Amino acid sequence: MHLSALYRYPLKSGAGERLDQGWCGPLGLHGDRRWMAVDAASGRFLTQRALPRMALLQLRWQDERAVRLTAPGMPELEVEVPEPSAPLRGTFIWREALRVPDCGDRAAEWLSRFLGRETRLVYLPESEAIQIDREFAADGERTAFTDGFPFLLIGQSSLDDLCVRIGRPLEMLRFRPSLVVAGSAPYAEDSWKRIRIGTIDFRVVKPCSRCAIPTIDPSSAERSPDQEPLATLLRYRRDKDGVFFGQNLIAESTGTLDEGMPVEVLE
Repeated sequence: MHLSALYRYPLKSGAGERLDQGWCGPLGLHGDRRWMAVDAASGRFLTQRALPRMALLQLRWQDERAVRLTAPGMPELEVEVPEPSAPLRGTFIWREALRVPDCGDRAAEWLSRFLGRETRLVYLPESEAIQIDREFAADGERTAFTDGFPFLLIGQSSLDDLCVRIGRPLEMLRFRPSLVVAGSAPYAEDSWKRIRIGTIDFRVVKPCSRCAIPTIDPSSAERSPDQEPLATLLRYRRDKDGVFFGQNLIAESTGTLDEGMPVEVLE
């Protein structure tokens, strides 16, 4: 087995970015989900669930101090990482309340114009990273603006099997994994407890429950009229707690991940 693809998503619910190599740091892949669009009035985080157009938003790191925003019909906009003295904004991500730096009016106006609603852009300094649910993690194990965990792994053969059941190919990016593993049997990841990729050990802590985002085409932001792949997943990947596809992971160390690295099941 080997790591066949590596992805990060610098803007929560924005377009994904494939990497040849990535640094596995204390919050997950370096630069992953450190930026987030929030409702200007409530501070509540925004996602493709309600705003499919977010799939077309590309935020890409230029260096450690700045990112560039692009989207169809919009001029490029460079946004600097906020200074420590930047104004803080109260935000909510699920049940987590945070006060994090606001990225200023230019970024807010740009996002508001594209999304058609009053929006602010916020940034997560490492010092404000979110404690992972202690049911699955130790004190001090943290994540960025994810839905709960720093890594999501999907087996390529699991997607291949799903596509056969649906009767057409689907993009892996619909499922927004950070790690894709090739060479395993379909859904083999369901039984893994600990794995090693290169020199980094990971705990496999929880199946990933799926929302409506996989029904959105990442290249067009259009929803599947037949509600695939959720319609098919509901028939064979559902239990009393939801629909599951992929596994959430926590890294036990830091280091470099490279596409093609061997993957070993430890437990």
